[in-house]
Amino acid sequence: MFKNILIVCIGNICRSPMAEALLKYRLPHLEVSSAGLYGMVDHPADSHALELLSHRRGIDYSSHRARQLTPHIVESAELVLVMETGHIKEALRQVPIARGRIHLFGKWNNMEIPDPYRQDRHVFEDVFNMIETCLDIWQEKIWSQ
Repeated sequence: MFKNILIVCIGNICRSPMAEALLKYRLPHLEVSSAGLYGMVDHPADSHALELLSHRRGIDYSSHRARQLTPHIVESAELVLVMETGHIKEALRQVPIARGRIHLFGKWNNMEIPDPYRQDRHVFEDVFNMIETCLDIWQEKIWSQ
C-alpha cells in the first residue's frame, strides 16, 4: 500500500492542489503533496479551486503555495500521479528517478484531467468531479484493502 503520494500538474495551482486536498481529506493517514512541472512557485491555489474545496467539502486550502517539481520531492514519493499522459514524459525528462513510480491520475478509467486554468467556474466543477471520480477508483483499488 502506498503511503506517500505526490500529485503533479503543470502550475500546481488548479488540479494538483484540488486532488491533494481531497486525498488528504479522504485518507488523512497518507502523506500527500503536490508540485508542478512548471510550478507557479509560491502562488496560492486558484480561487475557483479554493471555493470548490470549501463549499463542497468544507476544506480550507488557502495555505497552499505552488512549488516546482524537483528530484528531492520525487525521492520521497512512493507514487507519483500526473493529470495528463504528456505529463509522464515531461516528468521523466525533468526527474528521471520518477520512472516506475509515475502513473496517470485517471489510469483506472483511462482518462486525462484537463487543465481548467483561466477558465470559468463550471470548467473547474467538471475537473473537480473528474478528480473525485478518479480518487474513488484509486481508493477502491489501492487504499481500501
